[in-house]
Amino acid sequence: MEVILREHVDNLGRPGDVVKVAPGFARNYLLPRKLALAVTDTNRKLIERERKVADAREVQEKQTAEALASRVSETEITIARRVGETEQLYGSVTTADLADALAAKGIEIDKRTIHLDEPIKAIGEFTVPVRLFRDVIAQLKVHVVKQDA
Repeated sequence: MEVILREHVDNLGRPGDVVKVAPGFARNYLLPRKLALAVTDTNRKLIERERKVADAREVQEKQTAEALASRVSETEITIARRVGETEQLYGSVTTADLADALAAKGIEIDKRTIHLDEPIKAIGEFTVPVRLFRDVIAQLKVHVVKQDA
């Protein structure tokens, strides 16, 4: 079954793309969630108009993300945590902690854009990727230090 995508769907395509998918996938997932439309002349015209607006909006969002990425890349944050006798952290540093530290420096980002494979559980210097847009990824420098008792 062929459908026209209304929104970006991972591993499938961008808005306005005509893609061939399994009928069940279209019927049960794409069409009910309004991610795609059936291929008709009317829908093609509608999607073409939506695509022009979406392309302009995407360019603007990418420029904003690139500006934010440069600010994030230049920023270094220091997080102090209590440690045990073996220099092991009592807790861990999570994406929420990193987002709060960035907010304290005036950079508001969602914690879901910060990609940690697992929480930081050691003292040291780390580089954490922050995905701000589809192909805009900033590298955040994080210093985890021993908290003074």
